[in-house]
Amino acid sequence: MTATALPSIADTRQYRRQMTTGDFQQLAQPYRRELLAHCYRMLGSVHDAEDLVQETYLRAWKAYDRFEDRSSLRTWLYRIATNACLTALESRARRPMPTGLGGPSAEPSGDLIERSEVPWLEPLPDVLVGDGAGVDPATVVTSRDSIRLALVAALQHLPPRQRAVLLLRDVLRWKAAEVADLLDTSTAAVNSALQRAHAQLDKVAPAEDDAVEPLSPEHEELLKQYVTAFEAYDVDALVRLMTADAVWEMPPFAAWFVGPADIAELILVQCPMKAAGDIRIVRTSANGQPALAQYLRDLDGVYRPFAVQVVSMGTAGITHVAQFFDVGLFGPFGLPDVLP
Repeated sequence: MTATALPSIADTRQYRRQMTTGDFQQLAQPYRRELLAHCYRMLGSVHDAEDLVQETYLRAWKAYDRFEDRSSLRTWLYRIATNACLTALESRARRPMPTGLGGPSAEPSGDLIERSEVPWLEPLPDVLVGDGAGVDPATVVTSRDSIRLALVAALQHLPPRQRAVLLLRDVLRWKAAEVADLLDTSTAAVNSALQRAHAQLDKVAPAEDDAVEPLSPEHEELLKQYVTAFEAYDVDALVRLMTADAVWEMPPFAAWFVGPADIAELILVQCPMKAAGDIRIVRTSANGQPALAQYLRDLDGVYRPFAVQVVSMGTAGITHVAQFFDVGLFGPFGLPDVLP
């Protein structure tokens, strides 16, 4: 019996050159959602992350005939995506939240200054990085925890290469030698960068008890009461659901506020809704947390996109509200342009 000859490297490359874009997409598509989450952690923007994932797939398709199977396809795609993100970050400023730029404001009824020149952090719709079929539940929990809004905001305090090291080592569980190979540096340098990244995150990282999906029955009831109070324009009920040190921030405005009294004054004075029914809310989720898409009633009676809130809750109530005045987010969330 004649032994079947194994395909040579040249044969493999020839086969890959003959593959169609559809063939490659079928092999690489299962990793798209997790690559989007990775690029989002690096960049802090859902729009930029989607662009970089597209660039990653284009680079990978063009170079696939040179892929030598020394690592898995998943690892190879992560290498390309990380390098693409690092290149992009060379010409981009970090994406902060208002809480990362200074202390809280003491004048909720004062003029709000819009800082449109700041590249603000954006929320990540869960629908884009959903669990998917066949995904290990443990991986889902890790992914949700690693895209929490407060954590991604904290990551923005790290230089890009430190950010990459921390994500590759702590989230993806790469070995130090693998990260060193990707970044063209030494294992000692990787370990040192990871140590510095941990030290910085210890100063700015969020508390570990923020609620994430799926919500407990208590948190679900709290969120229902919050939505009801908001749509009814019942500000007293709204702020009673908040903790004494609750934080409210709202990019692109630089000011942010602490405590129910200031938050209540802010809503009463600054919010364009003035009566029950002016706002309608559609429940969604972002960054592994509950999110609320707000629609504001226009003069013609139609509800149009207004803002997206990402809500954090603790055992005593709502601890943090991040309100994003960016109607361009409604598309990535798959939300309608108007409500009847």
